[in-house]
Amino acid sequence: MDFFGIGFGEVLLILVIALIIWGPKRLPEIARTMGRTVRTLKKATHDLTSQVTRELDIEEKERKERDKLAPPSESRMARKDATEDERGK
Repeated sequence: MDFFGIGFGEVLLILVIALIIWGPKRLPEIARTMGRTVRTLKKATHDLTSQVTRELDIEEKERKERDKLAPPSESRMARKDATEDERGK
């Protein structure tokens, strides 16, 4: 078992130390709080990742639209001329 890069023995040691420090009455409360915190952090990470992905997609679409609307650059015009010359126009 590998939990956050920590092996089973290490998790067990952490639980025993927590039990000694906070006692059996507060341990469930602390575990719930930690669970909520981890869930909140995971949700925030997921939301941030989704937002960045959406922003990058929007930016990419805008760039493609600008490229379509922009006048042809010299290199694109040169390629077009070379292609037409090869076809014999």
